[in-house]
Amino acid sequence: MSIRLIVGLGNPGAEYAQTRHNAGFWLVDLLARGQLRRETRFTALSCKTSIAGHEVWLLEPQTFMNRSGLSVAALAHFYKITPEEILVIHDELDLNPGVAKLKKGGSSGGHNGLKDIDRALGTRDYWRLRLGIGHPRTLGLQQPVVDFVLHRPRAEEKPLIDAAIEKSYAAISLLCDGRFEQAMLELHTNASPGPVSK
Repeated sequence: MSIRLIVGLGNPGAEYAQTRHNAGFWLVDLLARGQLRRETRFTALSCKTSIAGHEVWLLEPQTFMNRSGLSVAALAHFYKITPEEILVIHDELDLNPGVAKLKKGGSSGGHNGLKDIDRALGTRDYWRLRLGIGHPRTLGLQQPVVDFVLHRPRAEEKPLIDAAIEKSYAAISLLCDGRFEQAMLELHTNASPGPVSK
């Protein structure tokens, strides 16, 4: 078993492009290297690429976050990709900026994109790559969570998030080669920066 579909979560449109909630798009953009094309049957940007010698689909749903499952289920069903072969990359409030963690299954943690994918696939049994963006309370901010995720990371947070994306980029080759334990080991080693404060 290996990853055959990599989904980045985010909101479409230039006004959301640099916001914390779009961290999943940032990593898929790196993997796609400009190859993503609009695919109306999936309501998404998608492309097929080669990672570690394996053909892999990349997907960025162009619905809003709370309807992400529509695109994921459409492409997965069309190409007969099972949930265990899907990796969803998303922003994670419960991890500090600079941390990226991999897990399979489990709760959506309140993430609306994951909730909709759970519903559309009828299971939680897919892989998630969680990119830490921090929580406003942990970061010493008074913003409501909804407002926080729809704003750009602060200047001191962005390099940490970028570093986690770079580390994740390297681990994805292992996932596409079916080496899940090794990918987890490499991703989770030294993955605990402290909170970023003002």
